[in-house]
Parts: sequence; C-alpha cells; structure tokens
Amino acid sequence: MKEYLLKFPEAWQFDVGSAIDDAVKAFSRNHREALTFIKRGIITAISGINDLLAFIPWWVFIIAVALIGWRVSGKKRVGLIYAAMLFFVGSSGLWDHMLETLSIVTASVILSVVLGFPLGIVIALNKRAGKIIRPILDLMQTMPTFVYLVPAVILFSTGKTPALMATTIYAIVPMIRLTSHGITHVDEEVVEAATAFGSTTIQALVKVQIPQALPTIMQGLNQTIMMAMSMVVTCSLIGANGLGMEILLATNRTEMGRALMPGICIVFVAIILDRLTQGLVDSQEAESK
Repeated sequence: MKEYLLKFPEAWQFDVGSAIDDAVKAFSRNHREALTFIKRGIITAISGINDLLAFIPWWVFIIAVALIGWRVSGKKRVGLIYAAMLFFVGSSGLWDHMLETLSIVTASVILSVVLGFPLGIVIALNKRAGKIIRPILDLMQTMPTFVYLVPAVILFSTGKTPALMATTIYAIVPMIRLTSHGITHVDEEVVEAATAFGSTTIQALVKVQIPQALPTIMQGLNQTIMMAMSMVVTCSLIGANGLGMEILLATNRTEMGRALMPGICIVFVAIILDRLTQGLVDSQEAESK
C-alpha cells in the first residue's frame, strides 16, 4: 500500500508509443509509392531553388542584397553592411553551404505561406474552425522540435525532404496566427461600409480586410522566416546539408573554430533576412497609414 502512495502504480500506466510507431511505419509501407513521389517532387523543388541561387554570380548576389537593403532602409551604410556580411560568408568558404541552407529555408517559407495564409483566413472567418485549429497550433508551437524529426524520417528517410517537412511544421504557426489576427482586427466599420456598398464576403476580404491586415501578415512572414532559420542546425541531424551540417560535423569532432564560422554565417544570414522583411513590414505599415 505504501508503494502506491509513493510511486505511481504500474498497473495504471500505459504505453502508446509502440502503437504510434507501428501505425506510422505501416502507413509508410502501405503508401511507399505516394511518399516517394512526394519526396522526388520536394527534392526537385529544393534543387531547383538551389540551382537558381547558384546560377547568380556571387558578386551580383551581394550587390543585389546591398541595393535591396539600401532601398528598404533608405541608408547606404546598411546596404554596405549587408554586402560585408555576405562577403564574409564567401571568404569563409561557406558560400555554397549558405545557398543550400537558403534553398531549404526558401522552400519551407513558400510552403508555409501557401498553406498558412488560407488557413489563417479560415480561422479568422470561421469561429468553429478556429476552435479546432488553434489547439493544434498550440501543440505545434510548444512541441519540442526534435519530435517532428522522427515521423519525417520514418516517412521520407533522411535528407532534404524530412528537413523541409519538419521546418514547415515548425515555421508555419506564426503565418497562420498573424494572418488570422490581422484579418480579425480590421476595423469593423470599414468592413461594414464595404458590405453596405454591395461587396460580397469574398470581395470585402480581398479588397478591404487583406489589404488592411497586410502589415500584420508581413510580420507573420518575418517570424516564419526566422523560425525556419532556427531549424537549420536541428535539421542537420537528419541529413540536411548546409551551414547546419558544418556545425554538426564540427561539434562531433569538438572543433570550436570550425563550428564558429558557420555559426556566425547563420547569424549574418538571419540578420539580413530579418531586417529586409522587417523593412517591408514597416513600409506596409507606413502605406496603410
């Protein structure tokens, strides 16, 4: 009796882990052809983005980022700082690794926008759907990132495909939440005025609510990009090449210097992406005012 008071009784314990593993593995076996088709499509898409980035000469890439930074911030020195950051990446011998990382991040962000934007609209317009989807978003946001990797590897083996899937699951949440938040908090009087002038629900959404919510939606895009970048090192554990893989290899070999350089490069790339998208957010807010 004393053991029942001090320890949780074994008779009341249950183990669903093996059942979930068996279900995922069975799904993987039964749908191998469909999963292989999806995997080939994803690899082709990521490779296409990587080839497109690699096709751009390094100096053109740097100049383009510098000009965009200057345009977005309105300051020449900001563009020069971005150029210096990218030049540092190239000087470190990590340019190709940076492009591999950017290709996975770009693909995951595109997928997050394609899936997250309409889901955010659905949540904003349908309260019942919101009650169902929001707890799922809470689960996705609080679940440890390593948990995403296991089913992704079981279904798609190692490499770029599970990395994209895990990154998208992790990064899509702010896109959905902020799209919903932006549309929900559009001034009701503006929407009512559009409806009074004969706009349908779809017309009011496209012509009034989405334009008014665009700064918030862009903020969601910014957060999605940042969360995708934060998965770079984690996804290297399942074979995703790029800057994260360099850090993982250096960590396994306890090489501090080798780990530091790609780490700095990831920070530089994240800063550039963050500031450029944040600049677009600020410009959208200025236009809305």
